[in-house]
Amino acid sequence: MPISLPSAPRLQSPNEAPEPGRSDPLLYAVPSPPCATIRGVPHSRAKEAYSRSEAIRLARITPRQLLRWEKIGLVERRSTYSFPQLTALRTLAGLFASKVPARRIRAAVAAIRARSGGTEPLSEVRLIADGKSVHVQVDGQCVEPLTGQTRFDFDHAGANATVSLLKTEAQDREAARQRQREAEHWFLKGVELEQTGAPRDQVIDAYQVAISLDPGFAAALVNLGTVYFTARDLSRAEKYYARAIEANPKYPLAHFNTANLWDERGEHSKALEHYLKALELDPNYADAHYNIALLYQNRGEMFKALHHWRCYLKRDSATPWAEIARREMEKLLAATVLRGKSTG
Repeated sequence: MPISLPSAPRLQSPNEAPEPGRSDPLLYAVPSPPCATIRGVPHSRAKEAYSRSEAIRLARITPRQLLRWEKIGLVERRSTYSFPQLTALRTLAGLFASKVPARRIRAAVAAIRARSGGTEPLSEVRLIADGKSVHVQVDGQCVEPLTGQTRFDFDHAGANATVSLLKTEAQDREAARQRQREAEHWFLKGVELEQTGAPRDQVIDAYQVAISLDPGFAAALVNLGTVYFTARDLSRAEKYYARAIEANPKYPLAHFNTANLWDERGEHSKALEHYLKALELDPNYADAHYNIALLYQNRGEMFKALHHWRCYLKRDSATPWAEIARREMEKLLAATVLRGKSTG
């Protein structure tokens, strides 16, 4: 959940003509350098409500999955999600990952609601995948929601080796899912600690626990990297951003934050590379359009800058950042007219 840094790095103004082949043939001179600054590194923020895109990211599902669940009635369609509703999405994701058919999930949810008189099964009770069935864990026992009967435990002295092996594999899968749930708990704990102004060491510890439980947890890696970025420990920030990209090369936020780090170091070509990658992964990434526009403007590539300013304003037309974008566009358009007249 992104926020902007309190003091974002400022683009440096060019003191000489752009390199050959790097600027537009007509527009390389601008009356004044950009007054805008690079948008800060997005970070986590504890919220009472999560946007649809945030819920999809945190639940580790795809927009198509969510649309399907809405279509078949597993969840209601909404534009924002509370934390319990986010928990429900994660529960569904776990059940589907265990290959439980949608009809059985729907039947189990309906049965629990009918028996409990209002309990929300996906967020208020623990549902466990058992093969292609769903059970509810109550006081350490698994209950079949349709009948209310306790599941019979086949792990007795006479169980054969095949049953024992299958049980062990199921336990391993459940242990892995439990680690993932614990990792998500510590990730959200880290978010909460940041929002409440807890000491940095506590925040770092929470994210480190999440990562130790799930080394490929890209969101936790990005957030830990950003903790170090705000502390000006760029080497450690780079390390965790790189690990996030390695864990999930298609995570736009990891590339965006890496780009901000390279921009902070003055490595603008590397920054542009990662901004463009973030935009490739998410064409509607407004902040990426904004920062790309600034970098192109600073390089003298004004037509490209204008394109990305326009793209940004299509996605954000009402914030203070949009006002800055309009001013920068007006400067570039005025420069176009002036340059055209001087060469006419």
